[in-house]
Amino acid sequence: MTGHTGDIILEARGLTMEFKGFVAVKEVNLQVRRGTIHALIGPNGAGKSTVFNLLTKFLTPTRGQILYKGRDITAMKPADVALLGMVRSFQISAVFPHLSVLENVRVALQRPRGTSFHFWKSEETLRDLRGRALELIEAVNLTPWADHLAAELPYGRKRALEIATTLALDPEVMLLDEPLAGMGHEDIEGTAALIKRVSADRTILMVEHNLSVVAHLSDTITVLRRGEILAEGPYEAVSRNPQVMEAYMGTGHA
Repeated sequence: MTGHTGDIILEARGLTMEFKGFVAVKEVNLQVRRGTIHALIGPNGAGKSTVFNLLTKFLTPTRGQILYKGRDITAMKPADVALLGMVRSFQISAVFPHLSVLENVRVALQRPRGTSFHFWKSEETLRDLRGRALELIEAVNLTPWADHLAAELPYGRKRALEIATTLALDPEVMLLDEPLAGMGHEDIEGTAALIKRVSADRTILMVEHNLSVVAHLSDTITVLRRGEILAEGPYEAVSRNPQVMEAYMGTGHA
């Protein structure tokens, strides 16, 4: 990889995960460059969810190192990593179905201040948060739904709300776990455009199953197969890679 180490915001070195003798992830070396959208993809059983869980500290690797902005975070807890500015969507942003869109975002905004769940906070604090919450709701195109209950939102809009609650924590690095899964064509386009927009001043690492979905979204794509990196690069190069084509087309033993 070209460039200076200073451009690398998140890095894995020799990341290995064994479950009772089964090697789920083997010697993965990954560098996520600051300000890019980096997709981690692979067919079912490729190990991408395990890698994602290792990077977001939900699993501790058997061997290897994880560095965030040059700092070793291998032994840190997810909540501590989130405070450093690396936030996994759905980690902190569980949506409350019986609160409105606005209330959900406001609750998320209270967390960095340590006032989460203190619904009795002063009116002034809440007014303060309301303005910022409405800005975030507008950023994810949910203004017409601001007063609707989260439970009433269609699937694609729920994902937009989850992104808004993640943005409320003002992350430098956003980690998205299959943000486009289970969506129809129209929702995929809208959510992909939203991810592109919110990536303007931050870094995004996303796990995705579908190669074509990340085609126009990602700067770099890392393809995993059987727990190892199969290929890496821009979509043009990765999509033409014979091994990647084999892994996705199911030819041979992929």
